[in-house]
Amino acid sequence: MQDARGNAIIRSLLMHLRMDRLDWNQLRAFLETAEAGSLSAAARKLGLTQPTLSRQVAAVEQRLGVTLFERVGKAMVLTSTGLDLLEHARIMGSAAEELALAATGRSQAVEGLVSISASDAVAAYLLPRVIHHIRRAAPRIVVEVVSSNALSDLRRREADIAIRHVSPSEPDLIARLIREATASFYASEAWVAEHGHPHTADEAMAHDFIGSDRSDRFLEYLRGHGLPLTTDHFPLYSENSVTAWELVRQGLGIGAMMDDVARLTPGVVRVLEALAPVRFPVWLVTHRELRTARRIRVVFDLLAEHLATPRAQNLPGSSV
Repeated sequence: MQDARGNAIIRSLLMHLRMDRLDWNQLRAFLETAEAGSLSAAARKLGLTQPTLSRQVAAVEQRLGVTLFERVGKAMVLTSTGLDLLEHARIMGSAAEELALAATGRSQAVEGLVSISASDAVAAYLLPRVIHHIRRAAPRIVVEVVSSNALSDLRRREADIAIRHVSPSEPDLIARLIREATASFYASEAWVAEHGHPHTADEAMAHDFIGSDRSDRFLEYLRGHGLPLTTDHFPLYSENSVTAWELVRQGLGIGAMMDDVARLTPGVVRVLEALAPVRFPVWLVTHRELRTARRIRVVFDLLAEHLATPRAQNLPGSSV
């Protein structure tokens, strides 16, 4: 229902634009107010007075016949309708800025450095396949992979784009939810041949596991997913996911891994199938330069496209 309403709003917006009843300055006033969170901050950025900006935002609402903001004190909070319109307004804003650059002969080349931050497992196993597509589409872009399980501070430019598994909380960043991914438990084929194939949590109690850390929180997390393990079940630990996965692959115990990575790893099989996979989001997050730097926009869009489904991890030309 919400998608249908959002599409209706965009159709209405485009109609009004064609009829010259809503100009770009009004739409930009909406966009900057939404991103700044207040009329005063948006007015300062645009070099307008607050009353002028307020009139432009009101004009958008009046032309579209909807309420885009709720006024909460001095803050401007987007309504659900405003949220529907925001991403489309961002796309139009980016297109308008590129048009202005092209008109003045200053259009930017798709070249330069783009740094991508990702967890060690994603960086090692999933990103290389996406980078094949980036290299083919934009060979003059230089890609730096920042492999870290800590959240890079994009506002301080520790990276240009981050692949995260938690929803970003920083209000001044641009984020896109790519999809929901899953993780399950795995063991090597050699381990299963020697120890048998455990299917249930009860059968798991007789076997060794490889842990990511030695904190009680880790054990509580596993218990919350139906696996009541103790420290006695963990003779091996590694905070580095790539190292932990290699220990699993070489037959040293059962370990958890993102299903996308497991599908790319020969010689491992899923175990404990009676337990539901752990589900978690995949977010792409970047800073405001996305809207002005073509190299970042190109890489951001290619990451979004090729991380959207597990099948997209295949190498170019692969039929797997």
